[in-house]
Amino acid sequence: MSELSQTTPLVVGTRGSELALAQATTTEALLAEKFPTFSISRQVIKTTGDRRTDVALKDVAKSEGVFDKGVFIKEIEDALAAGEIDLAVHSLKDMPTVLDDRFVLAAVLERAPVRDALILREPGNLDSLPPFAKIGTSSVRRAKQVQWLRSDLKVLDLRGNVPTRLRKLAEENTYDAILLAEAGLVRLGYLPEKPAAPGPEPVIGMRGLYAVRLDESYFFPAAGQGAIGLEVRKGDAPSRVYCESIGHSETWQRVTAEREFLRLLDGGCNTPVAVYSVLKDGELSLHARVFPDAGGTPKTGEATGPANHPLSIALALFNSLS
Repeated sequence: MSELSQTTPLVVGTRGSELALAQATTTEALLAEKFPTFSISRQVIKTTGDRRTDVALKDVAKSEGVFDKGVFIKEIEDALAAGEIDLAVHSLKDMPTVLDDRFVLAAVLERAPVRDALILREPGNLDSLPPFAKIGTSSVRRAKQVQWLRSDLKVLDLRGNVPTRLRKLAEENTYDAILLAEAGLVRLGYLPEKPAAPGPEPVIGMRGLYAVRLDESYFFPAAGQGAIGLEVRKGDAPSRVYCESIGHSETWQRVTAEREFLRLLDGGCNTPVAVYSVLKDGELSLHARVFPDAGGTPKTGEATGPANHPLSIALALFNSLS
């Protein structure tokens, strides 16, 4: 779109899950605050990942013939290419590290908490689970990490949006615990932004469930976890400027390094790679675990450098793996 006015709405594209809609609402509120005269509308799009709940998430791309493309973004990108929407709102960890040439990641919003959370029916932690307990997750990274930390635990596939997954744990006996991203739990109001005290805490609105936020230095998160990515058409300069105006520079530096490391590994959304970053006083530190497909002991590495050189730090991390 070349011009924008109150009669020409900026169209935001998003998935229809509760979390995706919350992320779209955050994006729209920031745009409205920055450009109060703009008219903003929303288009909700059902993606392959939303539609195919009959197979494990890691097998969706294979079964649909969708290669090197996030199963939660394909249809949204189709709408972007067709001009039906002007910007796409994604969970950044769902986005491939290399985008189609027609699109660009224009900005990322200020990052939410990056940790994973273990949800249980009674207060405890990963170590307190009984032998051979069943853990639910759709993430290969989480599964490999659980099996590395507790080889006796049984990992079962878990699909559905955040409320559905919580209800499955609360109401069924299939799982003894599940793993979810802390960011989603906070954005949907199931956890406060910061815990009142260390250790297990009740999941708000889900009686009988407790959450333990797993420190990222113990249970490494995914590249880009907790960040919202804004994608536009490469040639759409106005939409790109609007996105950049609400972007967060420190989050951009961190996720750029994390995603570049994933790209160097030739990894995608379902690659069992765990990586996190720490930005302090202009220095960016990266830490990674890269798990073999067969499981077992991961390769590890770390690197530190000036935050304004995220690509160099990612390369240093890649070269440090051992």
